[in-house]
Amino acid sequence: MTLQQMEYIVAVDKYRHFVKAAEACKVTQSTLSSMIQKLENELDVQIFDRNSHPVCPTLSGEQIISQAKVLLFNASQLKEMVLSEREQESGEIRLGIISTVAPYILPKLFKGIHQKYPNVLLRVFEARTATIVQRLERAELDMALLATPLNNDALLEIPVYYEKFVAYVSPSEELYKQKEIETHHIPSEHLWVLQEGHCLRNQVMNICEQKSGYSAIYEAGSIETLVKIVDENGGYTIIPELHVELLRHCQQSKIRPIVNPEPVREISLVVRRDYVRERLLNIIAECIRSIIPEHMVDARLKKYAIRL
Repeated sequence: MTLQQMEYIVAVDKYRHFVKAAEACKVTQSTLSSMIQKLENELDVQIFDRNSHPVCPTLSGEQIISQAKVLLFNASQLKEMVLSEREQESGEIRLGIISTVAPYILPKLFKGIHQKYPNVLLRVFEARTATIVQRLERAELDMALLATPLNNDALLEIPVYYEKFVAYVSPSEELYKQKEIETHHIPSEHLWVLQEGHCLRNQVMNICEQKSGYSAIYEAGSIETLVKIVDENGGYTIIPELHVELLRHCQQSKIRPIVNPEPVREISLVVRRDYVRERLLNIIAECIRSIIPEHMVDARLKKYAIRL
């Protein structure tokens, strides 16, 4: 029984045709058929019903093929582990990222990967947290940069940095006169927030969780839109610390720190617990760390490489 035989039966199950399966495996049809026949003789069971058109597995064959897929997956994981141990700095990284983090990370991340790791192909998928988590669980993404915790036992969270929230306040608001705003004194009126589904919206609501009677909550699609709405209509919004450097100088005068306590969000690299491409994970972590101000970076990431 060999991995090659496992590949052959999985291929026949996929294509339901011996010739097409052989072409996909880059062997002759006679070689593929012979190897499958040897496996059937060894197991003393018929895996495929060759009299059906297209070819289909027997009931026993379906169970064997199912286990073969598991064996092939585990074998591929072992190969990835060996590459990781050799500090392989090449390959494709499928990264998921939320829209409330992407503007601050992606431009410099693409540049850093291109300059330092030209053999790494970075593919980025931007979406909301729930969608990214689903794609991680289905192994359609390798890793993601998300606000945590997620409380998902299937995923491993590696904190990368911690980001404060600040208030962006229109000069027409009484709040504008304050040099800083205490968390428990955040007003419930004239607050602009993101639409449902954004994790940042939930975090803002948690900051204001002791408030009630939201008589004037307005929802927008992006942080940039929220800022423009405040500029044109008054009111205030709550934005991540890293967005401040994207504001014009005249807009930065509208920023007010939030204190007692300072609201902070944790941003982590998230992977499946069976993920093994350690070096590529560290490459992304290193690049992000070079982008983020030093005081925001997780203390462990400053001292140690990520070990899976």
